[in-house]
Amino acid sequence: MSLLLASPGSGADWLWQGRPGAARPPAWERRAQGAESVEDGGVLAARRRVRICVRQAVGAERRVLIRGVAAALTMLSRAARSTSRTLVPALGSLGSRQKHSLPDLPYDYGALEPHINAQIMQLHHSKHHATYVNNLNAIEEKYLEALEKGDITAQVALQPGLKFNGGGHINHSIFWTNLSPKGGGEPKGELLEAIKRDFGSFEKFKEKLTTVSVGVQGSGWGWLGFNKEQGRLQIAACSNQDPLQGTTGLIPLLGIDVWEHAYYLQYKNVRPDYLKAIWNVINWENVTERYMAGKKGATALESCLVGLKKDARRKKTK
Repeated sequence: MSLLLASPGSGADWLWQGRPGAARPPAWERRAQGAESVEDGGVLAARRRVRICVRQAVGAERRVLIRGVAAALTMLSRAARSTSRTLVPALGSLGSRQKHSLPDLPYDYGALEPHINAQIMQLHHSKHHATYVNNLNAIEEKYLEALEKGDITAQVALQPGLKFNGGGHINHSIFWTNLSPKGGGEPKGELLEAIKRDFGSFEKFKEKLTTVSVGVQGSGWGWLGFNKEQGRLQIAACSNQDPLQGTTGLIPLLGIDVWEHAYYLQYKNVRPDYLKAIWNVINWENVTERYMAGKKGATALESCLVGLKKDARRKKTK
């Protein structure tokens, strides 16, 4: 079980790995290992079994965060440096850790009207997404402190918040680039051919993703993802702010936010009307770029951030 918290190449990418030859375990565990030498065999075996059970329980939950949230956040923070910002540095420099920030939208709040109005976009971006970012920064600070102290209980208690707020930051950073005032219509080229291959036609794909998104119980997301192992497109739904890659292993290409804050002020409780409208602002250029990056072997995280990097370059040229 491992948690990626440092930028690649820092020498502290993997702060704790539960396997031989990895970084040393916390001091409390080393002291416990020393004490075992004077205990009888029965007590020794019992202590070992307890540690194995704890590691397995923590590891099962932590693996979701490793692959789906922590690593993604490291890449996200790197790309969002429109920005010369990195994510969590090495454990020894907690006080100077630079934090996640809210990415700028690549368009004005009113640019997607009449399909999504300016009030929704302003609240969605500057309030909801900003809250995920702020909460994430606070939780990461506490999580790093718990790691430093070897406090497993605190680490476990903080993981749901890390997953929820980290997933919210990842998902929305993808969502903004999936939309464009010049969007709508159909994709072209290889993406369109892949859609026809895997779903029969663009209309069948559109109908299926709409149905899956409308059918999300409560809050969540509908996704078009790329299965790198099979080389095929797939549709999936994720609850709450669960990140697609960490939940299913799929590389996210197109996400549709079906939390009520994404549409309620305009479409009230009629989610199907919101889904019908959002197809008019889908940025197929961005979705295609993500698909091509995934096909070329880019990691799920690198593929997620295509839009952020491109928008940062555009802003520098203005």
